[in-house]
Amino acid sequence: MIIDAHCDVLWKLWEKKVDFYNSEELRFNYLKWQQSDIKVQCFAIFVPEEVKEESQFSVALEMVSIFFEQVVDPYDDVKFISNRQDLLNLKAHEKGAVLTLEGCHSIGADINKLKALVRMGVRIVGLTWNQANAVCDGIEEERGAGLSSFGKDVVHYLNKEQIWVDLSHISYQGFWDIMDIGDYPMASHSNVFQIAPHVRNLDNSQIEALIACDSWIGITFVPEFINGRKVAYRQEIIKHIEYIVAMGGESILGFGSDFEGTEDEVIGLKDIMDYKFLINDLCHSQTKSTMQKLSYKNFVDKFPRIRN
Repeated sequence: MIIDAHCDVLWKLWEKKVDFYNSEELRFNYLKWQQSDIKVQCFAIFVPEEVKEESQFSVALEMVSIFFEQVVDPYDDVKFISNRQDLLNLKAHEKGAVLTLEGCHSIGADINKLKALVRMGVRIVGLTWNQANAVCDGIEEERGAGLSSFGKDVVHYLNKEQIWVDLSHISYQGFWDIMDIGDYPMASHSNVFQIAPHVRNLDNSQIEALIACDSWIGITFVPEFINGRKVAYRQEIIKHIEYIVAMGGESILGFGSDFEGTEDEVIGLKDIMDYKFLINDLCHSQTKSTMQKLSYKNFVDKFPRIRN
């Protein structure tokens, strides 16, 4: 059983207008999901930067509709996950779907738009994508600014609502600002900077801080974040997991594949059905207890919202 904290299927469904049930254009579709070991998948609302500012929230709402109308509602065995109890209540034959937000650019400077998305079911909120928005700078913004006053209001609101604040993509200063005031920080899809020195990865001080506050990190399958190149091999992912485990992070680790978020492909990990091969690789170096934590237990145990 596996829980995966990040994929961009909603964006693909919105942009390509393909069929979630069995489209071969998707590395993650319904049929593949049923044949895979993924028990729970997080589906990101990601509004592309080329969408005009005045249309971004409308596009976010379209993706919410796609989530329910194409991913959840058509299938009796797919259940919407709103809280930790929903995760625990999943039956053996059921799959769980979590709605997340990748970047607050779609809400502008209007916290009521974020409140609406949370009421619709968003349970993980990434404050930025790579660029700046009204909340904070993203990791590729040269200015590198941290949380704005509005951004602090957003984090306080998410604390109150028991919503995970996703630190993947955020500026370095923004990371530390959130560590100061955020009750539920996590990084849904980031790897180890010391292994692959990409700005999107986490350095030792960041990993240590996340371990210290009993957070959660999803190891991702983007080749550049694995080895700094456009091509990576499945076995190279293990280095990132072993590194964080050696730092004492066994209880904060999980997966955040980022399937559909990149055209680059990990050799030996083409789509979600290949997850089983990665798990088999890891079983050679990790204990059964660690594998349970990594695959699903850490995510369930740390999911902030216990009940609605």
